[in-house]
Amino acid sequence: MGSLALFLGLLIFSFIATSLAIVPFIDLLYHLKFQRARQKTKDLFGMLTPIFDKFHGHKAGVPVGGGLLIILLVSLLFMALLPLLGYFGVEVTSVYTNHSAEINALFFTFLSFGILGLYDDIKKFFGFEKDKFFGLKASFKFLLQLALAVIVAVMLHYQLGISILHIPFIGTFELGWWYIPFATFVIISFANAVNITDGLDGLSSGVLMISLFGLWFLSGSILDVPLSLFLSLWIGSLVSFLYFNIYPARIFLGDVGALSFGATLAVVGLLLGKTAALVVIGFIFVFEIGSSFLQIVGRKFFKTKIFPAAPFHLTLQKHGWEEPKIVQRAWLLQIMLTLFGVWLAVI
Repeated sequence: MGSLALFLGLLIFSFIATSLAIVPFIDLLYHLKFQRARQKTKDLFGMLTPIFDKFHGHKAGVPVGGGLLIILLVSLLFMALLPLLGYFGVEVTSVYTNHSAEINALFFTFLSFGILGLYDDIKKFFGFEKDKFFGLKASFKFLLQLALAVIVAVMLHYQLGISILHIPFIGTFELGWWYIPFATFVIISFANAVNITDGLDGLSSGVLMISLFGLWFLSGSILDVPLSLFLSLWIGSLVSFLYFNIYPARIFLGDVGALSFGATLAVVGLLLGKTAALVVIGFIFVFEIGSSFLQIVGRKFFKTKIFPAAPFHLTLQKHGWEEPKIVQRAWLLQIMLTLFGVWLAVI
């Protein structure tokens, strides 16, 4: 069996496994009352977002935490299937001589940012926001993200020897130890960008799914088997989740999924050595967090709003765009961005 056929089969297998588990998981979340609460929402920087509450207040009660199911299933399936690849005639090859270090960096990101996000979900939905012990201020949350991202960046640089930045049409730059702060910035940026984008039913998960297809193609082109296996399982599970996440959503990713998936998306791009392509493929995420950042700058330093609402998808809603219309057009744009990013990566 060829590796492409095998990974396509594993993608389908992951889809089926998630499909069988997700309805009981949704029921479990209802039982645990792990649901979006009716409360005033704050953005990444701790500022109230009344526009979000206006358009999405009716979603209170929908279970949150779908990302946890995906993380658990993908991790368990990967551990079970990687040792079996040899039986299917697939040699575990990688662009790195130490593919165990590659797997460690990948899953440390996937799990650690997921745990941080899960903690954030728990404290919000179970009323620990004001508790001195359980409360997690935005500044401390950022410091935890920073610490995790630095650990991953150190692993990428010292264990895998990654230290270059390639920019198409310009050249390749040797960053040396400066690669660590560079990778840290990329990881934190994408973790929060996906989290901010996760505001409309099916928006972040759909955009992420399309992005991962592009990165999956790139991993296959360089015969990176661990990465291809991971992406196969992740995509399959995400497709099943998306079925229940499109409008009107029956389940949301939660911070457990958004933080984990954003950080891991960045690490996949860094492992492939395609940071420029990652920015193009992830441009919708970049634009969403950029609009929120500019809004904060405008409020704080110029006492004015740069956008009617931020992130930008709220501006579109304020202008009267319906939620499914925004999401579907974002998916179409993402298809072209992914194709463009893959083209940049292979030229």
